[in-house]
Amino acid sequence: MPKAWEGEGYERPISLSRGVAAAKHIRPCACFDRSYPSPSHRAARDGPLPLPAPAGRGELAEFTARKRSVAARRAHHRAPDSSAEEALSVVASGASPAVESRHAWLVVMAAFIGGFVVFGVMYSFGAFFTAMASEFDVGRTAAAAFFSATGCAFYFLGAVAGRLADRHGPRRVVATGAVVMGGSLIATAWVEQLWLAYLTYGLGMGLGAACAYVPTLAVVGGWFERRRATALGIAAAGTGCGMLVVPPLSAALIEAHGWRLADIILGIGCTLLLALCALTVKPPPLAPQAVAPRHRVRSRQFALLYLSWVLATTALFVPFVFLPAFAQAQGADPVAASALLSLLGGASVVGRAGIGTLVDRIGTVRLFKVATAAMAVSYALWLVSTDLAALALFTIILGLGYGVRIAVLPGVLIAFFGLRQQGAILGLFFTGSGISTLLGAVVTGAILDQSEGYRWGIAFALAMGLAGLAAIMPLHADTAPAPHDDD
Repeated sequence: MPKAWEGEGYERPISLSRGVAAAKHIRPCACFDRSYPSPSHRAARDGPLPLPAPAGRGELAEFTARKRSVAARRAHHRAPDSSAEEALSVVASGASPAVESRHAWLVVMAAFIGGFVVFGVMYSFGAFFTAMASEFDVGRTAAAAFFSATGCAFYFLGAVAGRLADRHGPRRVVATGAVVMGGSLIATAWVEQLWLAYLTYGLGMGLGAACAYVPTLAVVGGWFERRRATALGIAAAGTGCGMLVVPPLSAALIEAHGWRLADIILGIGCTLLLALCALTVKPPPLAPQAVAPRHRVRSRQFALLYLSWVLATTALFVPFVFLPAFAQAQGADPVAASALLSLLGGASVVGRAGIGTLVDRIGTVRLFKVATAAMAVSYALWLVSTDLAALALFTIILGLGYGVRIAVLPGVLIAFFGLRQQGAILGLFFTGSGISTLLGAVVTGAILDQSEGYRWGIAFALAMGLAGLAAIMPLHADTAPAPHDDD
Protein backbone atom coordinates (compact mmCIF):
# COMPACT_ATOMS: atom_id res chain seq x y z
CA MET A 1 0.00 0.00 0.00
CA PRO A 2 1.45 3.42 -0.88
CA LYS A 3 2.72 5.11 2.25
CA ALA A 4 1.09 8.44 1.46
CA TRP A 5 -2.35 6.88 1.87
CA GLU A 6 -1.84 5.68 5.43
CA GLY A 7 -4.15 7.70 7.74
CA GLU A 8 -4.80 10.42 5.18
CA GLY A 9 -8.32 9.76 3.78
CA TYR A 10 -9.69 10.07 0.27
CA GLU A 11 -9.38 13.87 0.11
CA ARG A 12 -5.60 13.73 -0.52
CA PRO A 13 -4.94 11.26 -3.38
CA ILE A 14 -1.44 10.66 -4.67
CA SER A 15 -2.45 11.80 -8.13
CA LEU A 16 -5.46 11.63 -10.42
CA SER A 17 -3.88 9.02 -12.65
CA ARG A 18 -2.97 6.70 -9.78
CA GLY A 19 -6.04 7.34 -7.64
CA VAL A 20 -8.21 4.46 -8.89
CA ALA A 21 -5.35 1.96 -8.72
CA ALA A 22 -4.42 3.05 -5.23
CA ALA A 23 -8.03 2.79 -4.10
CA LYS A 24 -8.04 -0.96 -4.77
CA HIS A 25 -5.45 -1.46 -2.04
CA ILE A 26 -7.00 0.56 0.79
CA ARG A 27 -9.87 0.13 3.19
CA PRO A 28 -11.95 2.78 4.92
CA CYS A 29 -10.72 3.44 8.45
CA ALA A 30 -11.88 5.36 11.49
CA CYS A 31 -9.44 8.18 10.79
CA PHE A 32 -11.72 9.41 7.96
CA ASP A 33 -14.12 10.68 10.63
CA ARG A 34 -12.83 10.89 14.18
CA SER A 35 -16.29 11.59 15.56
CA TYR A 36 -17.35 7.93 15.18
CA PRO A 37 -15.60 4.87 16.56
CA SER A 38 -15.95 2.33 13.77
CA PRO A 39 -15.97 2.11 9.96
CA SER A 40 -19.22 0.11 10.05
CA HIS A 41 -20.96 2.94 11.86
CA ARG A 42 -19.74 5.38 9.25
CA ALA A 43 -20.74 3.13 6.36
CA ALA A 44 -24.23 2.66 7.79
CA ARG A 45 -24.62 6.39 8.06
CA ASP A 46 -23.08 7.70 4.83
CA GLY A 47 -23.00 4.69 2.53
CA PRO A 48 -19.78 3.53 0.84
CA LEU A 49 -16.89 5.98 0.83
CA PRO A 50 -16.35 7.71 -2.53
CA LEU A 51 -13.33 6.66 -4.53
CA PRO A 52 -10.52 9.13 -5.17
CA ALA A 53 -11.24 11.41 -8.11
CA PRO A 54 -10.60 9.60 -11.42
CA ALA A 55 -8.80 11.16 -14.32
CA GLY A 56 -11.75 11.41 -16.78
CA ARG A 57 -13.77 14.64 -16.90
CA GLY A 58 -17.16 12.88 -16.81
CA GLU A 59 -16.08 10.55 -14.04
CA LEU A 60 -14.69 13.54 -12.15
CA ALA A 61 -18.09 15.30 -12.27
CA GLU A 62 -19.83 12.14 -11.06
CA PHE A 63 -17.30 11.81 -8.25
CA THR A 64 -17.84 15.45 -7.17
CA ALA A 65 -21.63 15.02 -7.06
CA ARG A 66 -21.30 11.83 -5.01
CA LYS A 67 -18.95 13.51 -2.56
CA ARG A 68 -21.36 16.42 -2.05
CA SER A 69 -24.20 13.95 -1.43
CA VAL A 70 -22.19 12.16 1.25
CA ALA A 71 -21.30 15.48 2.90
CA ALA A 72 -24.95 16.54 2.89
CA ARG A 73 -26.05 13.29 4.58
CA ARG A 74 -23.33 13.73 7.19
CA ALA A 75 -24.40 17.33 7.90
CA HIS A 76 -28.03 16.22 8.18
CA HIS A 77 -27.00 13.50 10.65
CA ARG A 78 -25.24 16.02 12.89
CA ALA A 79 -28.04 18.58 12.68
CA PRO A 80 -31.23 16.53 13.02
CA ASP A 81 -33.41 19.61 13.37
CA SER A 82 -32.43 20.82 9.89
CA SER A 83 -33.71 19.66 6.56
CA ALA A 84 -31.52 18.00 3.94
CA GLU A 85 -31.52 21.22 1.93
CA GLU A 86 -30.34 23.21 4.94
CA ALA A 87 -27.61 20.66 5.60
CA LEU A 88 -26.42 20.88 2.00
CA SER A 89 -26.33 24.67 2.24
CA VAL A 90 -24.19 24.41 5.36
CA VAL A 91 -21.72 22.24 3.47
CA ALA A 92 -21.70 24.60 0.49
CA SER A 93 -21.02 27.59 2.75
CA GLY A 94 -17.98 25.89 4.30
CA ALA A 95 -19.25 26.14 7.92
CA SER A 96 -19.32 23.17 10.25
CA PRO A 97 -22.74 21.44 10.46
CA ALA A 98 -25.01 22.90 13.18
CA VAL A 99 -22.31 25.36 14.23
CA GLU A 100 -23.57 28.97 14.51
CA SER A 101 -27.12 27.63 14.01
CA ARG A 102 -30.31 28.76 15.71
CA HIS A 103 -30.05 26.01 18.27
CA ALA A 104 -26.51 27.10 19.10
CA TRP A 105 -27.96 30.37 20.41
CA LEU A 106 -30.56 28.44 22.40
CA VAL A 107 -27.65 26.66 24.08
CA VAL A 108 -26.18 30.09 24.89
CA MET A 109 -29.54 31.04 26.42
CA ALA A 110 -29.48 27.89 28.57
CA ALA A 111 -25.98 28.72 29.81
CA PHE A 112 -27.08 32.30 30.53
CA ILE A 113 -30.06 31.13 32.58
CA GLY A 114 -27.97 28.53 34.40
CA GLY A 115 -25.41 31.14 35.43
CA PHE A 116 -28.19 33.57 36.37
CA VAL A 117 -29.81 31.08 38.74
CA VAL A 118 -26.72 29.46 40.23
CA PHE A 119 -24.61 32.53 40.90
CA GLY A 120 -27.58 34.76 41.68
CA VAL A 121 -28.73 32.43 44.45
CA MET A 122 -25.29 31.44 45.74
CA TYR A 123 -23.95 34.99 45.92
CA SER A 124 -27.08 36.38 47.52
CA PHE A 125 -25.87 34.70 50.72
CA GLY A 126 -24.67 38.09 51.91
CA ALA A 127 -28.35 39.05 52.24
CA PHE A 128 -28.99 35.90 54.34
CA PHE A 129 -25.79 36.26 56.40
CA THR A 130 -27.09 38.32 59.34
CA ALA A 131 -30.49 36.60 59.53
CA MET A 132 -29.07 33.06 59.51
CA ALA A 133 -26.32 33.94 61.98
CA SER A 134 -28.94 35.31 64.35
CA GLU A 135 -31.32 32.34 63.79
CA PHE A 136 -28.68 29.72 64.62
CA ASP A 137 -26.90 31.94 67.20
CA VAL A 138 -23.42 31.60 65.71
CA GLY A 139 -20.49 33.95 65.07
CA ARG A 140 -19.24 35.28 61.77
CA THR A 141 -16.90 32.35 61.17
CA ALA A 142 -19.63 29.72 61.60
CA ALA A 143 -22.08 31.79 59.55
CA ALA A 144 -19.56 32.21 56.73
CA ALA A 145 -19.16 28.43 56.74
CA PHE A 146 -22.60 28.18 55.08
CA PHE A 147 -21.19 29.89 52.01
CA SER A 148 -17.95 27.92 52.23
CA ALA A 149 -19.82 24.60 52.35
CA THR A 150 -21.92 25.57 49.33
CA GLY A 151 -18.90 26.82 47.39
CA CYS A 152 -16.77 23.78 48.17
CA ALA A 153 -19.51 21.38 47.10
CA PHE A 154 -20.21 23.42 43.96
CA TYR A 155 -16.64 23.75 42.77
CA PHE A 156 -15.25 20.39 43.83
CA LEU A 157 -18.22 18.46 42.45
CA GLY A 158 -18.08 20.49 39.24
CA ALA A 159 -15.37 18.19 37.92
CA VAL A 160 -17.62 15.18 38.47
CA ALA A 161 -20.60 16.92 36.89
CA GLY A 162 -18.54 17.94 33.87
CA ARG A 163 -17.19 14.43 33.40
CA LEU A 164 -20.68 12.92 33.61
CA ALA A 165 -21.99 15.45 31.09
CA ASP A 166 -19.15 14.59 28.67
CA ARG A 167 -19.99 10.89 28.91
CA HIS A 168 -23.77 10.83 29.14
CA GLY A 169 -24.83 14.19 27.73
CA PRO A 170 -25.57 17.44 29.58
CA ARG A 171 -29.38 17.18 29.65
CA ARG A 172 -29.66 14.51 32.37
CA VAL A 173 -27.04 16.17 34.53
CA VAL A 174 -28.69 19.60 34.31
CA ALA A 175 -32.11 18.12 35.07
CA THR A 176 -30.66 16.49 38.17
CA GLY A 177 -29.20 19.84 39.20
CA ALA A 178 -32.59 21.52 38.84
CA VAL A 179 -34.24 19.09 41.25
CA VAL A 180 -31.39 18.95 43.78
CA MET A 181 -30.69 22.69 43.98
CA GLY A 182 -34.32 23.73 44.29
CA GLY A 183 -35.12 20.93 46.71
CA SER A 184 -32.14 21.81 48.92
CA LEU A 185 -33.24 25.43 49.26
CA ILE A 186 -36.76 24.36 50.20
CA ALA A 187 -35.42 21.79 52.70
CA THR A 188 -33.24 24.46 54.37
CA ALA A 189 -36.37 26.45 55.18
CA TRP A 190 -37.52 23.64 57.49
CA VAL A 191 -34.20 22.95 59.22
CA GLU A 192 -33.85 23.72 62.93
CA GLN A 193 -30.36 22.35 63.61
CA LEU A 194 -27.11 23.89 62.40
CA TRP A 195 -25.51 20.70 61.12
CA LEU A 196 -28.56 19.90 59.00
CA ALA A 197 -28.43 23.39 57.52
CA TYR A 198 -24.80 22.75 56.51
CA LEU A 199 -25.97 19.60 54.70
CA THR A 200 -28.95 21.12 52.89
CA TYR A 201 -27.75 24.64 52.17
CA GLY A 202 -24.12 23.60 51.83
CA LEU A 203 -23.75 20.17 50.29
CA GLY A 204 -27.19 19.89 48.68
CA MET A 205 -27.29 23.29 47.01
CA GLY A 206 -23.64 23.04 45.98
CA LEU A 207 -24.24 19.68 44.28
CA GLY A 208 -27.28 20.98 42.44
CA ALA A 209 -25.45 24.12 41.34
CA ALA A 210 -22.52 22.10 39.97
CA CYS A 211 -24.80 19.86 37.92
CA ALA A 212 -26.69 22.86 36.55
CA TYR A 213 -23.86 25.28 35.74
CA VAL A 214 -20.74 23.43 34.57
CA PRO A 215 -22.37 21.36 31.77
CA THR A 216 -24.32 24.31 30.35
CA LEU A 217 -21.26 26.57 30.15
CA ALA A 218 -18.84 23.87 28.95
CA VAL A 219 -20.82 23.02 25.80
CA VAL A 220 -21.08 26.60 24.48
CA GLY A 221 -17.61 26.74 22.90
CA GLY A 222 -18.25 23.62 20.82
CA TRP A 223 -21.30 25.22 19.16
CA PHE A 224 -19.33 28.16 17.72
CA GLU A 225 -16.25 28.88 15.65
CA ARG A 226 -16.31 32.43 14.25
CA ARG A 227 -18.43 33.98 17.03
CA ARG A 228 -17.17 31.89 19.93
CA ALA A 229 -15.92 34.82 22.04
CA THR A 230 -19.23 36.66 21.67
CA ALA A 231 -21.24 33.56 22.57
CA LEU A 232 -19.10 32.85 25.64
CA GLY A 233 -19.43 36.47 26.74
CA ILE A 234 -23.23 36.35 26.51
CA ALA A 235 -23.36 33.01 28.33
CA ALA A 236 -21.09 34.24 31.11
CA ALA A 237 -23.16 37.42 31.48
CA GLY A 238 -25.84 35.32 33.14
CA THR A 239 -23.82 35.20 36.34
CA GLY A 240 -23.63 38.99 36.49
CA CYS A 241 -27.32 39.43 35.71
CA GLY A 242 -28.15 36.95 38.47
CA MET A 243 -26.04 38.91 40.92
CA LEU A 244 -27.78 42.09 39.76
CA VAL A 245 -31.31 40.77 40.33
CA VAL A 246 -31.30 38.05 43.00
CA PRO A 247 -29.51 39.70 46.00
CA PRO A 248 -31.90 42.69 46.30
CA LEU A 249 -34.82 40.37 45.60
CA SER A 250 -33.61 38.09 48.40
CA ALA A 251 -33.14 41.05 50.76
CA ALA A 252 -36.66 42.28 50.01
CA LEU A 253 -38.12 38.80 50.53
CA ILE A 254 -36.26 38.37 53.82
CA GLU A 255 -37.42 41.77 55.06
CA ALA A 256 -41.03 41.05 54.10
CA HIS A 257 -41.41 37.33 54.89
CA GLY A 258 -38.29 36.14 56.73
CA TRP A 259 -35.36 34.11 55.42
CA ARG A 260 -37.16 30.74 55.54
CA LEU A 261 -40.00 31.69 53.19
CA ALA A 262 -37.46 33.47 51.00
CA ASP A 263 -35.60 30.15 50.63
CA ILE A 264 -38.82 28.39 49.58
CA ILE A 265 -39.60 30.99 46.91
CA LEU A 266 -36.05 30.88 45.55
CA GLY A 267 -36.11 27.06 45.54
CA ILE A 268 -39.25 26.91 43.40
CA GLY A 269 -37.84 29.47 40.99
CA CYS A 270 -34.54 27.55 40.70
CA THR A 271 -36.29 24.31 39.82
CA LEU A 272 -38.45 25.84 37.09
CA LEU A 273 -35.70 27.87 35.39
CA LEU A 274 -33.09 25.11 35.48
CA ALA A 275 -35.62 22.60 34.12
CA LEU A 276 -35.95 24.91 31.09
CA CYS A 277 -32.16 24.79 30.68
CA ALA A 278 -32.23 20.98 30.75
CA LEU A 279 -34.78 20.90 27.93
CA THR A 280 -32.61 23.17 25.75
CA VAL A 281 -28.99 22.10 26.23
CA LYS A 282 -27.43 19.56 23.85
CA PRO A 283 -23.90 18.15 23.25
CA PRO A 284 -21.82 20.36 20.92
CA PRO A 285 -21.18 19.24 17.31
CA LEU A 286 -17.49 20.21 17.43
CA ALA A 287 -16.55 18.14 20.46
CA PRO A 288 -14.72 14.87 19.56
CA GLN A 289 -14.92 11.65 21.53
CA ALA A 290 -13.99 11.98 25.17
CA VAL A 291 -10.55 11.08 26.44
CA ALA A 292 -8.91 11.60 29.80
CA PRO A 293 -7.40 15.15 29.97
CA ARG A 294 -4.44 14.11 32.12
CA HIS A 295 -1.67 15.40 29.86
CA ARG A 296 -3.37 18.81 29.76
CA VAL A 297 -3.79 19.32 33.49
CA ARG A 298 -0.20 18.27 34.21
CA SER A 299 1.21 21.04 32.03
CA ARG A 300 2.95 24.17 33.32
CA GLN A 301 0.28 26.35 31.72
CA PHE A 302 -2.52 24.64 33.64
CA ALA A 303 -0.59 24.88 36.90
CA LEU A 304 -0.04 28.64 36.56
CA LEU A 305 -3.63 29.28 35.50
CA TYR A 306 -4.92 27.16 38.37
CA LEU A 307 -2.71 28.89 40.96
CA SER A 308 -3.72 32.34 39.71
CA TRP A 309 -7.38 31.36 39.79
CA VAL A 310 -7.17 30.08 43.38
CA LEU A 311 -5.44 33.19 44.68
CA ALA A 312 -7.49 35.80 42.82
CA THR A 313 -10.78 34.03 43.55
CA THR A 314 -9.88 33.84 47.24
CA ALA A 315 -9.75 37.62 47.22
CA LEU A 316 -13.03 37.81 45.28
CA PHE A 317 -14.99 35.80 47.85
CA VAL A 318 -14.16 38.27 50.62
CA PRO A 319 -16.48 41.02 49.30
CA PHE A 320 -19.04 38.45 48.18
CA VAL A 321 -19.52 37.41 51.81
CA PHE A 322 -18.56 40.47 53.86
CA LEU A 323 -19.24 43.55 51.69
CA PRO A 324 -22.90 43.98 52.80
CA ALA A 325 -21.93 43.64 56.48
CA PHE A 326 -19.03 46.09 55.98
CA ALA A 327 -21.36 48.61 54.33
CA GLN A 328 -23.84 48.31 57.21
CA ALA A 329 -20.98 48.94 59.64
CA GLN A 330 -20.30 52.15 57.69
CA GLY A 331 -23.91 53.28 58.21
CA ALA A 332 -25.74 51.91 55.15
CA ASP A 333 -29.17 50.33 55.55
CA PRO A 334 -29.50 46.56 54.81
CA VAL A 335 -31.17 46.92 51.40
CA ALA A 336 -28.61 49.48 50.19
CA ALA A 337 -25.80 47.28 51.48
CA SER A 338 -27.15 44.25 49.60
CA ALA A 339 -27.56 46.44 46.51
CA LEU A 340 -23.76 46.71 46.34
CA LEU A 341 -23.68 43.05 45.30
CA SER A 342 -26.22 43.88 42.62
CA LEU A 343 -24.03 46.75 41.46
CA LEU A 344 -21.11 44.34 41.28
CA GLY A 345 -23.18 42.00 39.16
CA GLY A 346 -24.33 44.82 36.89
CA ALA A 347 -20.76 46.02 36.37
CA SER A 348 -19.72 42.47 35.51
CA VAL A 349 -22.43 42.36 32.82
CA VAL A 350 -21.02 45.55 31.29
CA GLY A 351 -17.56 44.00 31.38
CA ARG A 352 -18.79 41.06 29.31
CA ALA A 353 -20.81 43.07 26.79
CA GLY A 354 -17.95 43.85 24.39
CA ILE A 355 -15.89 40.75 25.09
CA GLY A 356 -15.73 39.71 21.43
CA THR A 357 -14.20 43.02 20.32
CA LEU A 358 -11.78 43.08 23.26
CA VAL A 359 -10.56 39.56 22.50
CA ASP A 360 -9.95 40.50 18.85
CA ARG A 361 -7.94 43.59 19.82
CA ILE A 362 -6.06 42.44 22.91
CA GLY A 363 -6.02 38.66 22.80
CA THR A 364 -7.56 36.18 25.19
CA VAL A 365 -4.63 35.58 27.54
CA ARG A 366 -3.63 39.25 27.73
CA LEU A 367 -7.22 40.28 28.45
CA PHE A 368 -7.34 37.68 31.22
CA LYS A 369 -4.28 39.35 32.80
CA VAL A 370 -5.80 42.84 32.51
CA ALA A 371 -8.99 41.68 34.23
CA THR A 372 -7.04 40.04 37.06
CA ALA A 373 -5.02 43.24 37.53
CA ALA A 374 -8.17 45.37 37.70
CA MET A 375 -9.56 43.13 40.42
CA ALA A 376 -6.34 43.37 42.46
CA VAL A 377 -6.24 47.17 42.25
CA SER A 378 -9.86 47.48 43.37
CA TYR A 379 -9.15 45.96 46.80
CA ALA A 380 -6.75 48.82 47.54
CA LEU A 381 -9.65 51.21 46.97
CA TRP A 382 -11.87 49.15 49.27
CA LEU A 383 -9.21 49.34 51.98
CA VAL A 384 -9.48 53.15 52.14
CA SER A 385 -13.26 53.44 51.56
CA THR A 386 -15.25 55.15 54.31
CA ASP A 387 -18.63 55.91 52.69
CA LEU A 388 -21.18 54.35 50.35
CA ALA A 389 -20.00 56.31 47.30
CA ALA A 390 -16.43 55.02 47.60
CA LEU A 391 -17.75 51.49 48.12
CA ALA A 392 -19.84 51.84 44.96
CA LEU A 393 -16.75 52.89 42.95
CA PHE A 394 -14.81 49.90 44.34
CA THR A 395 -17.70 47.60 43.45
CA ILE A 396 -17.85 48.88 39.86
CA ILE A 397 -14.12 48.37 39.25
CA LEU A 398 -14.19 44.92 40.82
CA GLY A 399 -17.30 43.98 38.83
CA LEU A 400 -15.77 45.03 35.51
CA GLY A 401 -12.64 42.98 36.14
CA TYR A 402 -14.59 40.02 37.48
CA GLY A 403 -16.96 40.05 34.51
CA VAL A 404 -14.22 40.05 31.90
CA ARG A 405 -12.20 37.43 33.77
CA ILE A 406 -15.01 34.87 34.06
CA ALA A 407 -16.13 35.54 30.47
CA VAL A 408 -12.73 34.85 28.90
CA LEU A 409 -11.90 31.84 31.08
CA PRO A 410 -13.48 29.20 28.77
CA GLY A 411 -11.71 30.82 25.82
CA VAL A 412 -8.38 30.72 27.67
CA LEU A 413 -8.84 27.03 28.42
CA ILE A 414 -9.77 26.32 24.79
CA ALA A 415 -6.75 28.32 23.57
CA PHE A 416 -4.36 26.32 25.73
CA PHE A 417 -5.98 22.88 25.84
CA GLY A 418 -8.44 22.59 22.92
CA LEU A 419 -12.10 21.60 22.76
CA ARG A 420 -11.82 18.01 23.96
CA GLN A 421 -13.28 17.24 27.38
CA GLN A 422 -14.13 20.87 28.10
CA GLY A 423 -16.69 19.75 30.68
CA ALA A 424 -14.10 17.78 32.63
CA ILE A 425 -11.37 20.42 32.23
CA LEU A 426 -13.62 23.32 33.22
CA GLY A 427 -15.01 21.36 36.17
CA LEU A 428 -11.51 20.37 37.30
CA PHE A 429 -10.36 23.96 36.95
CA PHE A 430 -13.25 25.15 39.10
CA THR A 431 -12.03 23.00 42.00
CA GLY A 432 -9.66 25.91 42.56
CA SER A 433 -12.68 28.02 43.44
CA GLY A 434 -13.61 25.39 46.03
CA ILE A 435 -10.27 25.97 47.71
CA SER A 436 -10.92 29.71 47.45
CA THR A 437 -14.21 29.48 49.32
CA LEU A 438 -12.37 28.06 52.32
CA LEU A 439 -9.61 30.66 52.20
CA GLY A 440 -11.81 33.58 51.26
CA ALA A 441 -14.76 33.07 53.61
CA VAL A 442 -13.59 30.98 56.57
CA VAL A 443 -10.06 32.39 56.87
CA THR A 444 -11.31 35.95 56.51
CA GLY A 445 -14.03 35.25 59.07
CA ALA A 446 -11.38 33.99 61.50
CA ILE A 447 -9.27 37.09 60.87
CA LEU A 448 -12.25 39.34 61.57
CA ASP A 449 -13.15 37.47 64.75
CA GLN A 450 -9.63 38.13 66.04
CA SER A 451 -9.55 41.80 65.10
CA GLU A 452 -11.70 44.90 65.33
CA GLY A 453 -13.43 46.06 62.18
CA TYR A 454 -12.88 44.75 58.66
CA ARG A 455 -9.56 46.30 57.58
CA TRP A 456 -7.37 43.25 58.14
CA GLY A 457 -9.80 41.09 56.17
CA ILE A 458 -9.66 43.57 53.29
CA ALA A 459 -5.86 43.60 53.46
CA PHE A 460 -5.94 39.81 53.13
CA ALA A 461 -8.05 40.18 49.97
CA LEU A 462 -5.57 42.69 48.53
CA ALA A 463 -2.63 40.37 49.17
CA MET A 464 -4.37 37.42 47.52
CA GLY A 465 -5.35 39.54 44.51
CA LEU A 466 -1.79 40.72 43.90
CA ALA A 467 -0.46 37.17 44.31
CA GLY A 468 -2.97 35.91 41.74
CA LEU A 469 -1.79 38.52 39.25
CA ALA A 470 1.85 37.59 39.82
CA ALA A 471 1.12 33.90 39.19
CA ILE A 472 -0.35 34.50 35.73
CA MET A 473 2.20 37.02 34.43
CA PRO A 474 4.63 34.36 33.01
CA LEU A 475 1.92 33.01 30.67
CA HIS A 476 1.89 34.17 27.04
CA ALA A 477 -0.39 33.23 24.17
CA ASP A 478 2.54 32.32 21.92
CA THR A 479 3.70 29.69 24.42
CA ALA A 480 0.38 27.85 24.50
CA PRO A 481 0.77 24.12 23.83
CA ALA A 482 -0.99 22.35 21.02
CA PRO A 483 -4.69 21.82 21.75
CA HIS A 484 -4.37 18.02 21.43
CA ASP A 485 -7.74 17.69 19.74
CA ASP A 486 -6.60 14.69 17.79
CA ASP A 487 -5.48 12.46 20.60
